[in-house]
Amino acid sequence: MTSTEVTTESEDSGPSGYAAARLRLLQEKAQPGPPRRAALASLTDDWLTALFATATEQTGVRGAALVAVGGYGRGELSPRSDLDLVLLHDGSAGAGAIASLADRIWYPVWDLGLALDHSVRTPGEARKAAAEDLKVQLGLLDARPVAGDRGLVAAMRTTILADWRNQAPKRLPALDELCRERAERQGELQFLLEPDLKEARGGLRDATALRAVAASWVADAPREGLAEARRILLDARDALHLTTGRATDRLALQEQDQVATALGLLDADALLRQVYEAARTVSYATDVTWREVHRVLRARSVRPRLRAMLGGGKTAATERTPLAEGVVEADGEVVLARTARPEHDAVLVLRAAAAAAQSELPISRHVVRHLAAAARPLPVPWPAEAREELVTLLGAGEATVPVWEALEAEGLITRLLPDWERVHCRPQRNPVHTWTVDRHLVEAAVRASSLTRRVGRPDLLLVAALLHDIGKGWPGDHSVAGEVIARDVAARIGFDQHDVGVIATLVRHHLLLVETATRRDLDDPATVRSVATAVGSASTLELLHALTEADALATGPAAWSTWRASLVADLVTRVAAVLAGEATADPEPVEPSAEQERLAIEALRTGEPVLALHAQAETPDEDGEPEPIGVELLIALPDRPGVLPAAAGVLALHRLTVRAADLRAVELPTELGECVDVLLLSWRVAAEYGSLPQAARLRADLVRALDGSLDIPARLAEREAAYPRRRGVKAPPPRVTVAAAGSRLATVIEVRAQDAPGLLHRIGRALEQSTVRVRSAHASTLGANAVDAFYVTGADGEPLSDARATELAREVERALG
Repeated sequence: MTSTEVTTESEDSGPSGYAAARLRLLQEKAQPGPPRRAALASLTDDWLTALFATATEQTGVRGAALVAVGGYGRGELSPRSDLDLVLLHDGSAGAGAIASLADRIWYPVWDLGLALDHSVRTPGEARKAAAEDLKVQLGLLDARPVAGDRGLVAAMRTTILADWRNQAPKRLPALDELCRERAERQGELQFLLEPDLKEARGGLRDATALRAVAASWVADAPREGLAEARRILLDARDALHLTTGRATDRLALQEQDQVATALGLLDADALLRQVYEAARTVSYATDVTWREVHRVLRARSVRPRLRAMLGGGKTAATERTPLAEGVVEADGEVVLARTARPEHDAVLVLRAAAAAAQSELPISRHVVRHLAAAARPLPVPWPAEAREELVTLLGAGEATVPVWEALEAEGLITRLLPDWERVHCRPQRNPVHTWTVDRHLVEAAVRASSLTRRVGRPDLLLVAALLHDIGKGWPGDHSVAGEVIARDVAARIGFDQHDVGVIATLVRHHLLLVETATRRDLDDPATVRSVATAVGSASTLELLHALTEADALATGPAAWSTWRASLVADLVTRVAAVLAGEATADPEPVEPSAEQERLAIEALRTGEPVLALHAQAETPDEDGEPEPIGVELLIALPDRPGVLPAAAGVLALHRLTVRAADLRAVELPTELGECVDVLLLSWRVAAEYGSLPQAARLRADLVRALDGSLDIPARLAEREAAYPRRRGVKAPPPRVTVAAAGSRLATVIEVRAQDAPGLLHRIGRALEQSTVRVRSAHASTLGANAVDAFYVTGADGEPLSDARATELAREVERALG
């Protein structure tokens, strides 16, 4: 239908003329979406204008206007939308005349069966109602004159807007609370199988709230994609109204295929993905906007007090607290340091994200957009630092989710992991599942982060959790497809061949334990042997057990129970018994390198510590220059008590993060022909931020630490007290265990804890104070998790008794608690 035809029909102001024109418009296929909504609003305006003109002529009322508010006020009229109308009058006419005028407008609307939300008010009454009822005020912000005295409407609108802006410090927090309460009741649109397009979080109500925030002049929502998201949601609602013939906003399962067809989409899944994507855009804009609102309101409340304290001068500059190299906290957000150069630092995206998640701080939207525009792509395979930062991000627990969503909103996740596009916003039609596929994967990593103390390789657990359903969206068994994809992704992000194989095995068999435990006879030896054959090793079984639990917990409340957990644990125990024949033997001694031997000889000759620093380089960058990712620090010195805590403490004082560490003793002959133990410590370290210290300074501090003139615990305590403790993720408590059958020559103490400055120093002190001898130590930092093994003996050089070993583990655990 053309606009001319619509106008011709609407010239008949009677109900039948409007009804016929309305029906023609809604049946017209050529102009769905915004054109149809605007045309329907215009058609309704023309009809109501004619009604109003007739009514005012019959009643003699002057100084009145008909005002559209809410969605109708915005000109967004869906097929079954309510008509939100206010009859505004200046109070000069009598109550009877105004009532008669209202009846002559409302009754024709009701006669057509249209839903009507109506009120009759003077400008003063409208202002009073807005002051008392936030929902009334929100509706009046979109007030639009339909007929009558436009000056009266303009004056009221100006007053309402002025009140809204003046009352923003009070009204905006109330609006935020209203939105949160609605989200609690309705859920998140982007994850619901039968979402309410209007009321659920990320729906049309939230989009309207963002318009209200913008009208307050306090903050404005991110506009990129927001208008398109609103259009998608409105189009879906239009199609839903036409399909069902009802004024409903809930996209029920039985109507999704019809709505998809009406919108020209392939199927219901394509519809949900489109709707979820739109809701995600609105939700992200909502988060960013409300964060900015509260920041601005906080600043406004603090600024007068600061100005008074400073005698009317300038307010103090925003404090910037370093979080990582190139990353700082400013005004409650994670931003880039002034010296950061994303165009030269490919790891900066992941470093900033990991720092934000670990600190439980939001990452600034402007920073994410800048990184999306300027950051250079990571080389393939990724450098070790990038992989470590990804693991740190995944291990931050609940704090991972908002940071991940911020990166995803700007396309950074699919840039880092191109295979993510297949699962992005993909619905899961199994009612057991709470989340879309992509969010389920992130939730699985969140759940896995609380289980990291149960496994020896938390990095493999977290990455496998992120990838376990990556095959969904591909033809065939998603576990089989996922194994191939996971192998490619794991290699892409820089895991070695062995670790790639473990991750691929975990993804391929992530359903094996729960399906076997609940569907097979565990008393049949063949059942247990088949699982042992598929898993392959005790360490992989340990990881698969944790992944099974994380996957189930991330699926939904119906997917995991005490009963299921006990069945899976029973199966794991039986499989572990089959695999027990693979108990670890003592490793072959590793011969020192030529440089290590040279340093050891020099240490033996001088009786003092000898240090060497070597930058480690990864793949050359695009300019052909090698990129240092850390430094190898070698230390040799004659064996003596206190070496491990002293060396680790010195590194902590110099803000060096230990990525990996190895301590062992080598025997060297003296000039007298006797053999003396020389300790060799090999560290891979990186500066938290700033430049690396000189080797001479490290050596001088190590000498002082060993002779007792440098009190490391006191210095670390002073530094911690000098800086206010930043909030951060609550990590699982440390776990210290005695490794079963770990070695025939020593007792192996395993420590799994959250990495923190001085952690290795505290472990070393605890072991030193327990009067055991550390024969060798092997420490590694996997993301934010430290996994360390210490081979210890008693003073007699023999392994500890079982009772003493257990006691030692408890002592170390208490020292770390």
